[in-house]
Amino acid sequence: MRDCKFIATEPLGMSGEAGEKQVWDVICETFASRNCLGYWRYPIFSPSGKFRKEPDILIADADLGLIVIEVKSIRINQIVGIAGHRWEFRNFYTSSSNPYQQAENQLWALLEYGDREPSLQRQISGRAIIALPLITKEQWQQRSFDKLPTAPPIIFQNHLRFSASLNNSVLSILEQTPPLRQGNPLNEQQWKLLQAIIGGTELFEQNSSDRWRLYPTKSRADILTKARQGIHELDLQQERIAKQIPPGAQRIRGIAGSGKTVILCQKAAHMHLKYPHWNIAFVFFSRSLYQHITEQLNKWLSYFSNDKVRYRQNNRKLRVLHAWGSQNQPGLYRFICRNSGSEPLTVSDTESKSPNESLAEVCIALLKDATIPQLFDAILIDEGQDFIVNDEFKFEEKQPFYWLAYQALRPANITHSEQRRLIWAYDEAQSTESLNMPTASELFGEKLGHLVTGQYPGGIKKSEIMYKCYRTPGDIITAAHAIGMGLLRPEGMLTGITRVTDWKAIGYQVSGRFISGEQVTITRDRQNSPNIIPDLWENPVIEFHTYPSRQAELTALANKIIANLRQDGLKPSRDILVIVLGTGFETLKLETYVANFLLKQGIDIYMPSAPDCNIIAGDRQKSDPNRFWCEGGVTVSRIHRAKGNEAEMVYLVGLDNIAKNESNIQQRNQLVVGLTRARGWVNLSGIGDYPLYEEMQQVIQSGNRFTFTFKRPPKREISITDAGELLKRYAAGGRNFQNADLRNAQLVDADLRNANLIGTQLMGANLRNAQLDGVKLVIADLTGADLTGASLRKAKLMRAILRDARLEGVDFSRADLSDADLQGADLSAADLSEANLVGTSLPNGITFDAEKTEVGDRAVVPLSFNRSEP
Repeated sequence: MRDCKFIATEPLGMSGEAGEKQVWDVICETFASRNCLGYWRYPIFSPSGKFRKEPDILIADADLGLIVIEVKSIRINQIVGIAGHRWEFRNFYTSSSNPYQQAENQLWALLEYGDREPSLQRQISGRAIIALPLITKEQWQQRSFDKLPTAPPIIFQNHLRFSASLNNSVLSILEQTPPLRQGNPLNEQQWKLLQAIIGGTELFEQNSSDRWRLYPTKSRADILTKARQGIHELDLQQERIAKQIPPGAQRIRGIAGSGKTVILCQKAAHMHLKYPHWNIAFVFFSRSLYQHITEQLNKWLSYFSNDKVRYRQNNRKLRVLHAWGSQNQPGLYRFICRNSGSEPLTVSDTESKSPNESLAEVCIALLKDATIPQLFDAILIDEGQDFIVNDEFKFEEKQPFYWLAYQALRPANITHSEQRRLIWAYDEAQSTESLNMPTASELFGEKLGHLVTGQYPGGIKKSEIMYKCYRTPGDIITAAHAIGMGLLRPEGMLTGITRVTDWKAIGYQVSGRFISGEQVTITRDRQNSPNIIPDLWENPVIEFHTYPSRQAELTALANKIIANLRQDGLKPSRDILVIVLGTGFETLKLETYVANFLLKQGIDIYMPSAPDCNIIAGDRQKSDPNRFWCEGGVTVSRIHRAKGNEAEMVYLVGLDNIAKNESNIQQRNQLVVGLTRARGWVNLSGIGDYPLYEEMQQVIQSGNRFTFTFKRPPKREISITDAGELLKRYAAGGRNFQNADLRNAQLVDADLRNANLIGTQLMGANLRNAQLDGVKLVIADLTGADLTGASLRKAKLMRAILRDARLEGVDFSRADLSDADLQGADLSAADLSEANLVGTSLPNGITFDAEKTEVGDRAVVPLSFNRSEP
């Protein structure tokens, strides 16, 4: 409950924050069972003026309304005096402040947000209160501060001590605090609305429903109108990721349509508003994303500053940078070149002459020839899979672009210089260039492979997995995964996930095992695909047709688009998108042919980068590489330009270009990208007859449930969870998994001999029969873990926590268990010969056998299992 409802936007519990943490922990405990949201430092900022508008603690409660708590971790002898709302201090970080007035101003700013919605106007109660975790009520009264006419409501140290009692003192104080504005308990609809406002969630789709009124019931326009009428539910995972500022690297892995770009934009805006002196870069590969990203940044900057801050292109503190850059548009590579005194290279200067691989080449040259200056405090990378190259283009076993970005960052922590705020979002299923995975060890080398495993102090996760797809209907997202991986391919899957826990991590349920010859059934949970268009539309949302000739295929395409425009009420620009599949010169020719064909049928078209609609071959001098849409024209694009864009109705043309080489994983990934551009419907087409066509038909007929026989490990295995990634890295030679978060991980029979698992979280993990000889588990937490039959010979377990662990038959011979905690553990038949047990906390009833423990500090057969009643 707490992980979902209570969001600390920055690490809490650092030096000097003990008082604040105590208040926050009590608030989380107090409100755990209530219908509420809680924030530590909710992001709302004022760029100027007297008061900082960033509440220490904000509670949004369905019954109590909004509560702002200003925390002052100050001792009574540090308060010199109080005059009105002004408090004077000594030996404190500031000489004075107006804590209650500050809380009031923060509260009124938030109430203004709610008043924008008619159904919430003056309906939300609001309270402001001070928390003094280091001052008792008696100390306050001894100074007679309680008798002041301006004495504010206060949560004292006394109240925090007894928060868990039946008569919850903190909740009682909040309920008894007179509201600054009296409202009413919110009904379910009002509560959903308030959550959406607090989260900044778009309440309704922005497209006006007025344009649909002339169109018949059950047309696509009518369905879209109905789908947009409901309030968007607040996604607590999205809310947490977007609002948090990690004190180091963070990886955001998410399926297509899960909101990765929006979250990165909100995170960048939050950073910029809170730390305006930071240098922040938002980096992307496809130039057609430029407008979308700048619009999103502007939206969030405006929202969290109450319309006082906007995105400006000349803002040097928050830069939107294409990966390459050009003479008239900044890019990360060119910017670093300029600041390192190096001459930037272009694609034509490289051997590969390919934008993706050429970028790696020029980054390698820069890394070799220049000292990279530390220019940024944070770099956020969108569509991170687009920057990955194959092994021949690596730099010292690292991905060149990522390593260059990492080098250009200032350390976030002076004492841990490896911690730098590089934040990247990706979906490897959408990679159309490389088969490598953007894991930390793949990006930064094995030495830094632990950068995004585990959590930061205070609970901010270093790695997030987003499993809900909001954009694309469920039947389409499942089809994309199934055809992209080749789940129903007669010869067996080509790529994909082969661990049950990893499938669950992206929103699927699995029946069966990934063992050769066994049947597996994969089902996507409906709630993980909230798009309701399939429930409203009476026909399939995904269709596939084959044709005897290209002219027949394009004639059908033109007729469908005309029907979309004349009968369905769709707009040509942004509602309809035509994507031409394939690679190379033949696909470039097909793109031009499709555009010309539609133009001849009287359909206005737009080709990305062209200066205007209906221009097939434009003047390069007048082109706009950032442009993807043109008002009045249907965009016709190849897959690489379509990345990151979306439309209600998507047409994928030329499936035969993929079918000719169906075992090519990168080309199958084109289908994943193309299918997931759809917000409503998708139509695939191709010519000829290929085995892939039958597979595609089976995929569509399967809906959200796929049953297949697992035949052999695929060419490329995808690992989603930390446990899956750990095993894959280990198999590739990696050994450094320090501080990994592997709680409840399924690691039965795992071979992790000599691995570095220092500080790893393994609570509740299943390690039955695992090979762990020589493993380093120093200060690791294995509370409740199952290690039955595991081998830990010569393992380092100093200060490890093994409370209530199942250790039956474990081989601990010659292991170092000094100062370990084995309280409640089951050590039946465990071999502890020559183990170091100095300072170890043993289970009740287990004692040393004095006659057999005379070999220094080590025990030959150290324990006797003479269990006695406690």
